[in-house]
This record gives sequence, structure tokens and C-alpha cells, in this order.
Amino acid sequence: MPQNSQVAGRPAEWLIMSTEVSTFASVGEVIDARAVTTVFQPIVRIDQRQAARKPDDKAEVVGMEAFARGPRHSPWETPRALFEAARQVGRQAELDWICRAGAYRAAMDNELPDGVTLFVNAEPHTFGTPCPPDLAEVILAAQLRLRVVTEIPERAIADDPLAVLAAGTACRSAGGGVALDDVGSYPGSLAFLTLLHPDVVKVDLAAMKDREHTMSGVRAYAERSGATILAEGIETEAHLEIALSLGATLGQGYLFDHPGPLQLVGNTLTRPRRTVPFVIAPPAGGGSPRTPYESISSVSPTAELTKRELLDTTRLLEARAMAAAEPAVLLSCFQEARHLTPATARRYERYAQSSALVMALGTDVPSRPALDVRGLALAADDPLRGEWDVVAVGPHFVAALVARDLGDDGPDPDRRFAYTLTYDRELVLGAARTLLHWK
Repeated sequence: MPQNSQVAGRPAEWLIMSTEVSTFASVGEVIDARAVTTVFQPIVRIDQRQAARKPDDKAEVVGMEAFARGPRHSPWETPRALFEAARQVGRQAELDWICRAGAYRAAMDNELPDGVTLFVNAEPHTFGTPCPPDLAEVILAAQLRLRVVTEIPERAIADDPLAVLAAGTACRSAGGGVALDDVGSYPGSLAFLTLLHPDVVKVDLAAMKDREHTMSGVRAYAERSGATILAEGIETEAHLEIALSLGATLGQGYLFDHPGPLQLVGNTLTRPRRTVPFVIAPPAGGGSPRTPYESISSVSPTAELTKRELLDTTRLLEARAMAAAEPAVLLSCFQEARHLTPATARRYERYAQSSALVMALGTDVPSRPALDVRGLALAADDPLRGEWDVVAVGPHFVAALVARDLGDDGPDPDRRFAYTLTYDRELVLGAARTLLHWK
């Protein structure tokens, strides 16, 4: 669970929270004692501030982001040191639960006003581990009482994209929203936006490697989905102007306030006139139990190709998807592992170097069929075994080639397939979600 590690410029009140020397001998003792505190930083409406054009105007606070802090005067005071030490002893997931529970408890104890959204950080793999029993009550209370957006770090997409999707689904199942944090440091993540479907996209003004390309993809996603763009790292009026020019409507940074105890930074909080909106996310599995071919062929005309012709068409689609400025997520069903030839595996390895996710499905396909390529093994009687599907999803380019084996005998290259090719965004995204959540 990455936490904001800013320390410079803390308000003096924060420094008197705990000045005693730490008595903890290990990070395990810190975790056992749940000795983690929470500080908060406001998230404000900046589009209203632009209209006012008065530097002394107070921007409307619509949210609070929670940051964890370890015991003061200990080796684990900073979030980075705390989580790294927890990782080394195998307790990072437990610490993640502790930090979220601590943020919820502080928000409820200080009566965070209705309509003010609480932003909390989380590592995706945490959602696959049970909540510690002593924290379950506060986690449940938060689901009932708080409006929560869970921030997932962009770097987690490179580490485990499927865990990121599962975490997003879990957050929504609990009644909360999802934010993708630090967007712009990993270019491959832009193609992932539409699949994760976050309610809030957070862009760091200092971390974006290619501002023009990043914001082109972010704005395109926001316009289609209704998601909110939040700019963080706003420290000056110049930063604010940049954030507004990028299309952000929410902002966060030292220009508005430093992180501190909620009773200090939130002492004038009131219910905002407009809450941070949650977008309507499509069903995780595509909304249909049907295969990609079954879904798309029901509304799109089909034709026939031999396998030789199908391979040529497939490679053209793959090349177009990966030649885009922001490479696409690529999901392919090969029927059987033997069709994922060494040459194809090498090609998919190249795709995976720049894509957020490249995935191959088929019978006997290993979990890692090639470097950085994800694999999903199908059962011998799985309906997907009869399909040859290639689905590409990028920030701007989407396409799906779906085909069904007609069961011909004879030479393999001459086997016929019924196929259809579509660039319809909703059809393509439905096919992608079906493959990503296929069991």
C-alpha cells in the first residue's frame, strides 16, 4: 500500500502528535500493536477556483486522501520504510489492511461529513487475503457509513494486471469507487484504463513522462466514461494553471493544504455541493456468459477464412494494435498450446515489452507461455477451445477478430473458420472483459 511520503512543510501541529522515542524493537511489533497513524490531505474542486480567479478564495473540499505514518522516531516512520520492512517479513498485506482500517476509523471518529469522499491507498494483492478479524468490524462500518474511493497505483498494472482488475471489482462490490493513481509514469497503463474503468484518474504533474500522450489517452477515457481527472502535486498557482489546462477538475497539493490530522486539516469541512461522481462500470465478465464469437457474431455478419488466411489477418491486427502511440492490451485465444508456436511466442514477448497486458488462452497453455505473457489453460471441453480470438484494446484503437473452427479434416492450414472483425468499441470491450474473467 503506497502512501504519500511527503514530509517537508508539515504543519507544526502534526509534529506534536507524538514526540516520544519509539519503543518498538521490530516492524512485527509495530504491526502487532497496530501502531500506525493516519494523516489527511484535502482534495478540492479547482474548476470553481478558476472561475473565481481570487488567490485567497478557499476551494471547495470534496474529498480527503488518507496517508499512513509509522511510529515517530522509529526506523519505520516513513511509509516506504514501513512497507518495505513489512514486505521483508511477509506481512505487507496485513499492514495494508491496518492502514485502511486506521483511515476509516479516523474518518468516522472525526465525523467526516456526508458527501466528502475518503480516498485510501491499497495494493491489489491485499484483496486476495483475508481481513484480520480484529479489523473486520471497522471495515464493515466503513462500508456502511463512508463514501470511499480506493486508489490503486499505476505501477501495480505492470506487476500484476489481473490482480488490479480483481481489486477494482472487489472495491465496487463493497459499494466504493476506484481511482488509478500516478497515471503517466508507465505508458502501457493507458490501454488499461477502459478495462479497469476507474471513477477517478489521478495524474501527477511531476511524474508524467509524456504529458501530451498521457493526457490525450486520459481525456479520451474521461470523456467516454464520465470519470473525473484529478491533478496531484499542485504546489503553486502555476501548477494550478497547468492542471486546469490538462482538463483536471479536482486538485490536490501543498497549494491547498499539507497532510495532517483530520481534526486539523478538516476542521471546517462541510458537505460539498457536488460529490465526486462514481461512473457506471460495465459488468466484469462482459455481461454475457457467451463466448466472444457468440456475442459478436450475433450482431455482426460473418464470413469464412482458411487458417492460413486467418493467420495473416491476425498478424495485421496485432501489428496495427502494437504500432499505435500507446500500445494496446492484447488478448488471444489459440485453441491449443501447440498453436502458440515459438515464433508467435517471440512476437508476443515483443508486444509485452510495451503493453500493460498480453494474454494467451488455450488448452495446456502454461501460466507464463513466454516472457511477460500471461497464460490461461482451458479445459478440453471448454467452449473457447473451438475459437480463434484476437482482441486489442488501446486508449484510441480497439478491434476484435473472433472466429469459430468449422471442424474440417485435412491439412491444418486449409481448415476453415467462420469469422468476423469488428471495431465497435462496446463489442470489443465486452469481448475483452469476457476473456479476462473467463473461468
